[in-house]
Amino acid sequence: MTLFEAIILGIVQGLTEFLPVSSSGHLELGKAILGDTSIPQESMMFTVVVHFATALATLVIYRSEVARITGGLMQRKNNEEFQFSMKILLSMIPAAAIGVIFADELELLFDKQIILVGVMLWVTGILLMVADRAKNTVKDVTFGHSIIIGIAQAIAILPGISRSGATISTSVLLGVDRNKAASFSFLMVVPLILGKIAKDLIDGGLHINSDQFGILIAGFIAAFVTGLFACQWMIRLVRNAQLKYFSYYCFLVGTAAIAHQVSL
Repeated sequence: MTLFEAIILGIVQGLTEFLPVSSSGHLELGKAILGDTSIPQESMMFTVVVHFATALATLVIYRSEVARITGGLMQRKNNEEFQFSMKILLSMIPAAAIGVIFADELELLFDKQIILVGVMLWVTGILLMVADRAKNTVKDVTFGHSIIIGIAQAIAILPGISRSGATISTSVLLGVDRNKAASFSFLMVVPLILGKIAKDLIDGGLHINSDQFGILIAGFIAAFVTGLFACQWMIRLVRNAQLKYFSYYCFLVGTAAIAHQVSL
């Protein structure tokens, strides 16, 4: 992977982590288009780094909410902030369990599985189209909702299933207020990403070659800066019920990916 390719892929991650079009799927498509020849371990390392960048972008955008949640968690009082933090932790369980149990199998899914990405983009498109028609979205996120939204996040580990699209759509279909659905979706992934990185560091699963360091930094910066803008844009889109337009995009890209792979 060259420096230029790292910047392009970082921008792709920054945009698609928040927009409901699957960041992991677009990263795999981007790597295939750019002719990336990284081995699976190096490819996964880049994916982890740019996901970490967008997690930090989320913390910046939601810094006031994160401060309140952290304060409620530290005080251990049964207030709104403490309950919200417990719901975030509860939502992590399904994806965390799958990530630990099927770590090796998941790594193989991020190795140019273009047809899988195409099919899953179609699934994402259908989900977005259905969710955009949801009415009466006025509820708060409950503990029961947290588990269901967490299961949606676990399914979105598959490349091509949009994590934000799956979790926000699931929330909206459950009747959750659109603004609260967006904030819960973006915040629930942060501890999961940080936990994944911490686990890999402890297990020695992250390998950085000296000649790869500059590439990782470039990808990180590109993803972080782009993510700051994309996160705020997505909040407005969810609020205005404009997810259906992204479903058309998912159908188009998914079809193109499958058609291209079948023609080879």
